Amino acid sequence: MPIIVNLDVMMAKRKMSSQDLAEKVGITTANLSILKTGKAKAVRFSTLERICDELDCQPGDILEYQRE
Repeated sequence: MPIIVNLDVMMAKRKMSSQDLAEKVGITTANLSILKTGKAKAVRFSTLERICDELDCQPGDILEYQRE
């Protein structure tokens, strides 16, 4: 898949657990896990905005495009 999700990297840099981030963002840990593993088919901009706000980062810090 050409879209790489670096959510786990940003969470590690901010020393935030999945449980904490999920609670602060308002999503389930299961949905956060789907995002982290890159298995999500889509992500709402509102969810991405809340994740970036909590992790103090930009969307480009979380999502990366690589050609196949």
